[in-house]
Amino acid sequence: MKDILLITPPFTQLNTPYPATAYLKGFLNTKNISSFQMDLGIEVILELFSKSGLTNIFQYASKQSKKDWSENAQRIFALQQEYGKTIEATIAFLQGKNASLARQICSGNFLPEASRFNAFNEDEEGFTWAFGAMGMQDKAKHLATLYLEDISDFIVECVDANFGFSRYAERLGRSANSFDELYNELQKELTYIDTITLKLLKEIVVAVEPKLVLFSVPFPGNLYSAFRCAQWIKENIPAVKIAMGGGFPNTELRDLKDKRVFEFFDFITLDDGELPVELLYTLVSSSGVENQLKRTFLLENKEVVYKNNSLQKDYKQSEIGTPDYTDLVLDKYISVIEIANPMHSLWSDGRWNKLTMAHGCYWGKCTFCDISLDYIKVYEPIAAKLLVDRMEELIAQTGETGFHFVDEAAPPALMREVALEILRRDLVVTWWTNIRFEKSFTSDLCYLLKTSGCIAVSGGLEVASDRLLELIKKGVTVEQVAQVTQNFTVNGIMVHAYLMYGYPTQTVQETVDSLEMVRQLFELGIIQSGFWHQFAMTAHSPVGLDPDAFGVIPQQNGTSFSELAKQITFANNDIAFKDKTGINHDKFSFGLKKSLFNYMHGVCFDYELQDWFDFKIPKTKIQPDFIATCLEKEAVFTIKANIKVIWLGGKPTQERIIKTKKGKSWEMLQLTFYDKINTFSIALDQEKGEWLCGFLEILALQNKLITTLGQMKLDFETYFDDFELFWFSKPMEILKSNGLLTL
Repeated sequence: MKDILLITPPFTQLNTPYPATAYLKGFLNTKNISSFQMDLGIEVILELFSKSGLTNIFQYASKQSKKDWSENAQRIFALQQEYGKTIEATIAFLQGKNASLARQICSGNFLPEASRFNAFNEDEEGFTWAFGAMGMQDKAKHLATLYLEDISDFIVECVDANFGFSRYAERLGRSANSFDELYNELQKELTYIDTITLKLLKEIVVAVEPKLVLFSVPFPGNLYSAFRCAQWIKENIPAVKIAMGGGFPNTELRDLKDKRVFEFFDFITLDDGELPVELLYTLVSSSGVENQLKRTFLLENKEVVYKNNSLQKDYKQSEIGTPDYTDLVLDKYISVIEIANPMHSLWSDGRWNKLTMAHGCYWGKCTFCDISLDYIKVYEPIAAKLLVDRMEELIAQTGETGFHFVDEAAPPALMREVALEILRRDLVVTWWTNIRFEKSFTSDLCYLLKTSGCIAVSGGLEVASDRLLELIKKGVTVEQVAQVTQNFTVNGIMVHAYLMYGYPTQTVQETVDSLEMVRQLFELGIIQSGFWHQFAMTAHSPVGLDPDAFGVIPQQNGTSFSELAKQITFANNDIAFKDKTGINHDKFSFGLKKSLFNYMHGVCFDYELQDWFDFKIPKTKIQPDFIATCLEKEAVFTIKANIKVIWLGGKPTQERIIKTKKGKSWEMLQLTFYDKINTFSIALDQEKGEWLCGFLEILALQNKLITTLGQMKLDFETYFDDFELFWFSKPMEILKSNGLLTL
């Protein structure tokens, strides 16, 4: 028996749990409130994609009329015995338990194949090229993913049209200003997936016997299942109280008015869940005595009310505890490789512990973003030592050393301190995060991040146009993005760029010029991954809050924005609009995405931009060497006295050598350094060499002393003259390229 049951409803990710319930469980531990968590999505997937699960699917489908089945569905149905024979071994392989199966999968005579394999079989060499030099394991994962997608296609066509691996009945949650459609759907008979979901839900609710069930609903594709589960609990165990929180209500349900929602849920909470959940638990544990609540909708006297009457302040990030993944079936998640996008493969392949460096966004100005909401507006970083403590706790708890920092934008200074702390503790971790392309990301900082285990960053280039970047208030320029992405790339950190088209007032010329900028960035190899998305206006962004200022006209089926606002009783986030320019940005979608696919794989840079579109576009006004010119920086020979100096290398060997020139000989000190890959040597005057060896020990991370370049200069000039000449000498430049960093 547990006090609280935390549930993520179907479906989010196959490869790793969505972290919200783990965050809440970690907080509840600090309050000695017992809890149990469940990712219902992965449980349903594992039930479906098993031998018995497929048998049941095919039996269910056999009772339907087959006259309208596609040829693909008929093929899969005819091969049902082969699917049943191979499914459990394939799932085990994708769970990392059956690595030797990779060779059999790649042999081409193990998995039954339907339409998802067509493109692969038509151009197998091309697919291998598209994914890079795929190893046997990765190629097998991709083939196994196609196999699962074939089965998914059959389920959608013949069993349950709402099914999707990372969403379920998503259309019911998208821009649902009215609750009517979802409510009507919930009055219908259970779907096939519903029956499996509710069977698993019943088992866990009966076993846990909670007082309070919390559904974390991050996306529209989780909404229907959350309501269906809540409906079952209400009908079968009415004494249990039910609440919903998470990303969907935080962004979509802030204007909730429909009383019917509370036929399913007792409470809807907004924003950070720790304090609202604690207060709800106090309420349900106190025999109905009135308690104060935090950011909570409920039904009172048959009316929807919003209570935010608690004077207690939200918990600081240092007080919420370490995320706790206990109860989740971590060894049963499935790693898949779906598409040829390096960053997307990180999202879908492998298990990642999720952590946050800082609550909110330290920038908080982008006009397309929901910066009026607390999850972005309230910025609060976590101390680096505490963050790395939590990393160590999670490694001990999960056995996984991979971390995805799920920040809106990780702060460069905090990333530096986290990297230093990781290195001081000799932790072996792999991590990646989202950033802004700040000029703070110098080559030296990127070197440090890579050394600490950073493998990738993603960031918003958005519209590659300085005019629009200024309108967005992005705080960067295209030139700055180019320089920063080069710094990451030369230090071996993959860069993924979020790209946007259709921003208000964007002209056709600016769209074409943005594409040319992106082409050059990929051709120079300083961005390796990207994704174009069309601008969407949200109710809580500066554009949505003041559309006139950005030249857009909100509308919905001919209804004015002001009238629509009065009619909204359920979800309110995405807003339909017209751009006053009258440009149809939709028509650019296919060409932008097709060109990007090719650029990501290093081809078609010589194509004319016109070749990607089936309609006439203007020629670009961007010079073909624009990005290359941005990268031509002149060396700066100045000393910043307050900048930190750190030595990441080891202790060199010393050898006295004799140099001879024009008949004159003198003694020098040769220092030989060894790192994991290279051996390199530098030669200095003997006294300066000995001084440097001593000072490198001071600069070593293990000393935990902060030494500035000004202090280094002062110490040097106690014994010698002209530190600048020494600091910018060829031997020191070699050392600065191999671990002597200024941060």
